[in-house]
Amino acid sequence: MNTEALRKLGDHVQTSLPGAVRSAEVLLNELVLRIERRDTVKVMAFLRDDAMCQFQQLMDITAADYPQREERFDVVYNLLSLRHNQRIRIKLSTDEDSAVPSITDVYTVANWFEREIWDLFGVFFSDHPDLRRILTDYGFEGHPMRKDFPLTGYVEMRYDDEQKRVVYEPVKLQQDFRTFDFLSPWEGMTNVMLAGDEKAEAPTGQDQPGSNK
Repeated sequence: MNTEALRKLGDHVQTSLPGAVRSAEVLLNELVLRIERRDTVKVMAFLRDDAMCQFQQLMDITAADYPQREERFDVVYNLLSLRHNQRIRIKLSTDEDSAVPSITDVYTVANWFEREIWDLFGVFFSDHPDLRRILTDYGFEGHPMRKDFPLTGYVEMRYDDEQKRVVYEPVKLQQDFRTFDFLSPWEGMTNVMLAGDEKAEAPTGQDQPGSNK
């Protein structure tokens, strides 16, 4: 779809929803709307039902974490209109405590998408019919896609032969982390020469490993 047509569509949505759409811009040949969190359901219903939009398929919902911002999370919706052969992206911002209105009444498929975002990012969706974890275990602590979530997690689980069940324990690292720079042939590819391979040079007077001398 050409840029001018995308701009016209953005203008149409902004004009039809005054106050609900913060901005409409074309980025990388895609129309991106940034909306007010409180108007999420209204905007989605309009995009689905309006004759010039007809975005009747919700392709996915995802999120991004920007810890340095006051509203650290972006929730991102990707919609498809088969009738007009168009795609549109909708973004809104929220923080750790402010709920985002669920759109399960507009798009039924949003149920699992919103559960996934709650599980991985900790973004709460108000009026969701069954907001619980979907990918991590029931005893999981925290939200692993947040930028401040530790790489090791908080707990580890194992099967206890004596208790005959899975138990959770604090993480115990058996060795220090190792830093890999992938420049040494011992840590990376060995069939090509990379910058830093000189670290593997043999001492003076000795043949290089693999030499025919």
